[in-house]
Amino acid sequence: MKENIIQQKSFAFAIRIVYVYKHLQNEKKEFVLSKQLLRSGTSIGANIEESIGGASEKDFLHKLTIAYKEARESIYWIKLLKATDYLDNKTADSLMNDAEEICKILGKIQLTIKNRNS
Repeated sequence: MKENIIQQKSFAFAIRIVYVYKHLQNEKKEFVLSKQLLRSGTSIGANIEESIGGASEKDFLHKLTIAYKEARESIYWIKLLKATDYLDNKTADSLMNDAEEICKILGKIQLTIKNRNS
């Protein structure tokens, strides 16, 4: 079976998000923004997994679009947590880089599918 880079990157990102969530909850006592980040950050990989099992190419593309939106949302929460000093610069920048890379890959996949169907 061929290696699925976006599947692997989104899973690794979700693991990082879970650890950041635990840190924010336990060390920073931040419960609202961290929950938002947990939801969006782990949803990326879940939607990618759903896309892989999609019933059609349209279903596949729809789930990838949702994953892309969740990655963009994660970037927002990371920026907000950084700006409010809940996340240090190093952690926030690293997470944003990962999320942006995921966005680029998902965007490229979406464009490829759309161009193929044009």
